[in-house]
Amino acid sequence: MAPLPKRRHSTRRGGKRVAAIRLLLPQFVKCAQCGALRRPHRVCRHCGSYDGKTVMVKKEKKKKS
Repeated sequence: MAPLPKRRHSTRRGGKRVAAIRLLLPQFVKCAQCGALRRPHRVCRHCGSYDGKTVMVKKEKKKKS
């Protein structure tokens, strides 16, 4: 049987721990192809390129007339 804590941790103590983990904001880099901001190590949402190569072909939306 595993040891159990003697006292309960307060919610403030748990909240401080969670707040310290969530301090980091997502970082962005410029896409080499189109110059749009994107997350690092991910395919660009605007042009579909990764590492200077086109990986995804973006679909064009049909316009209603």
